[in-house]
Amino acid sequence: MRALWTAATGMRGQQFNIDTIANNLSNVNTTSYKTQRAEFKDLFYTTLKRTNLTDEEGRPVNLEVGHGVMPTATKRDFRNGSFMETNNTFDLAIDGEGFFAVILPNDQTRYTRDGSFKLSVEDEEGTLVTSEGYIVLSEDEDEIIIEEGLTDISIDELGYITGRDEEGEIEEIGRIGLFRFTNPEGLSSEGLNLYSRTDASGEGILIEDEDMKSRIVQGYLEASNVQVVDEMVKMITAQRAYEINSKTIQTADEMLQLTNNLKR
Repeated sequence: MRALWTAATGMRGQQFNIDTIANNLSNVNTTSYKTQRAEFKDLFYTTLKRTNLTDEEGRPVNLEVGHGVMPTATKRDFRNGSFMETNNTFDLAIDGEGFFAVILPNDQTRYTRDGSFKLSVEDEEGTLVTSEGYIVLSEDEDEIIIEEGLTDISIDELGYITGRDEEGEIEEIGRIGLFRFTNPEGLSSEGLNLYSRTDASGEGILIEDEDMKSRIVQGYLEASNVQVVDEMVKMITAQRAYEINSKTIQTADEMLQLTNNLKR
């Protein structure tokens, strides 16, 4: 009976949907987390009778039956989350599109919107890094070095970093690299708030200051854009759909039992 297998695909699909919703809700307090949405498509159809029109007479529609559903993609929503004020010098939020770039210990580049950066000091020089110690890249894809003695570190909306030296003069340190992608939804999620480029996303393109439509906000962090109420509604809907599919299996089983009883 097709209903058994069709309903089973529905249950598997809703389980995947619940897994996606659970991941969203678990990351409601994760800095710069972007909510995901599961997408589905129907499976192939068996055509029992095809249309057959001759001189405007005959069957106008097909007689066909489907075989259920399958998950096909998880789509990320890259809309901005709300901003949280921290007043930390090296906490940065991106208002608009764009990603910071970081370099891993294996020299591979990853991208993130999590701007909770720190200063790693060694040999009287500070290097801008992430919480895991990954080096934050400048617009020249190099380290951002802040020399000892610089105070009043300021980062403007374009990403330019300046500090005040011991003589009170303003010194330019560099500019944080901000990169965009032709298709950001094609990025691969790797955990730790990091994304890696793929063939679908394309290469990371440096946003020049004259082309800058986004802005960097110092002293703030971008919160998760998960809407808890929306996720709860989706979860209830998925739960009901799961129950209905399980009821379909029970009904199909009862029908098979009736058929078996007819033979006795």
